[in-house]
Amino acid sequence: MPRSLCLTRQCLGLATRIECVIRPLAGENGLWTLLCAAGVAGAQPSAIKAQGPFHGPFVAESVLSAIADNLAVLGYVESSDPSIWCLHMQAELRRLNAERGRHLGDYQFRPET
Repeated sequence: MPRSLCLTRQCLGLATRIECVIRPLAGENGLWTLLCAAGVAGAQPSAIKAQGPFHGPFVAESVLSAIADNLAVLGYVESSDPSIWCLHMQAELRRLNAERGRHLGDYQFRPET
């Protein structure tokens, strides 16, 4: 299974698109995330979602494969079109990494209790 995937579906003359990509999270700790952007082709994505974290890329790939199988049942087909929302997903990855970084040092030590 590739680490990126683009799926499209034609419905009532409208082309909908879902782009998915698997990326490592910051920190060199072996955690990966699956990012998906969805919307109308030729426009900005209307939704960006993240799944994970996953322990290793192969776990994330199996989740991506299951998502692709479920979307195929709904009429989505794999497209060889290049990614058009990679910058949006990169921004979401940066947001996730920044959020994780804030929580890593979010400890309050109170030895008196």
